[in-house]
Amino acid sequence: MDAPALDLPFDAEAMLPGLRRWVECESPTFDAAAVARMMDLAARELALLGARIETIPGRMGYGPCVRGSFPHPRAGEPGILVLGHLDTVHPLGTLEALPWRREGGRLYGPGVYDMKGGNYIALEAIRQLLRAGIATSRPVTVLFTSDEEVGSPSTRDLIEAEAARHAVVLVPEPARPDGGVVTGRYAIARFNLRTIGRPSHAGSRLADGRSAIREMCRQVVAIEAMTSESVTYSVGVIRGGQWVNCVATYCDAESLSMAKRQEDLDEAVERMLALRPIGEEVRLEVTRGVTRPVWEPDGRVMALYEKARAIANRIGFDITHQSSGGGSDGNFTGAMGIPTLDGLGVQGAGGHTLEEHLLVDSLVPRAKLLAGLLQSV
Repeated sequence: MDAPALDLPFDAEAMLPGLRRWVECESPTFDAAAVARMMDLAARELALLGARIETIPGRMGYGPCVRGSFPHPRAGEPGILVLGHLDTVHPLGTLEALPWRREGGRLYGPGVYDMKGGNYIALEAIRQLLRAGIATSRPVTVLFTSDEEVGSPSTRDLIEAEAARHAVVLVPEPARPDGGVVTGRYAIARFNLRTIGRPSHAGSRLADGRSAIREMCRQVVAIEAMTSESVTYSVGVIRGGQWVNCVATYCDAESLSMAKRQEDLDEAVERMLALRPIGEEVRLEVTRGVTRPVWEPDGRVMALYEKARAIANRIGFDITHQSSGGGSDGNFTGAMGIPTLDGLGVQGAGGHTLEEHLLVDSLVPRAKLLAGLLQSV
């Protein structure tokens, strides 16, 4: 059934100029204007493919989203949702330290692996199907979102509403290190912490002060010490103080907890919210941030994986499957009970670092895998 898609003339070299434009359009989550520029590039690509384009305004200070819906004889029926994000963790200017470059079989650039490469090959799969006149099995919608890297606080409702209108969700997030796909994801919770001290002049009245920074440092050590086999605790952001000659009144931090089981995450939430000050005459505030629910595979997810594996075998490679940490928007759709297959994007490594890269040799087989799924699921 999917053989025609596997014979399509995908060409990695032909994909690179378009992918380069995407990667060199830096789009850090917290820069709404930069994300909007990236969305414009993607919207134009979708429009050239014949999709009906809708730009959904951003909110909560984040950038807009883009939805592209393709014509289909069964339009209106539950279809296939291709779900990806176009925001990255890399701030503007990262191209100076991480320029687009090719070294052997590796292609470097901010967001090239997570996840502009995967999004781009998904559109390339649609492009090749359209050129060959091969119909997708169901109507296809592509939704590109703007804030996944910070937990999708402004787009979760949009993602869930869109997914509810579809029968299948395909997520071209990066493949696992062995090239496998993702059939479940761990639960994740974020927390915002603030310590409040008492200011004083650090030079002449140091003993009168109570440092919010010192208290936060103690909390960080205590929080990360709670990590166990069941739950991880980490602090990834910390900001405090304003003047070096003033004992800090405030210090803010962001913490993340991840668990394989929802009940373990629920316990972690209780522990975080129960934190108390360690030092004297200081205060601690802990508030819960965005949460990704646990997504556990069911029979329909595994049937989708088996179909993907059969397609991969016809192409000439095998794929494993696993539940994975590092949440994605697949957490939401999978937790809703909609058959979701994640990790369909490119192979590579170094996501969220200045060594981020994809493997050029993965572009064609992964694009063929996506085309085969679009034709047959």
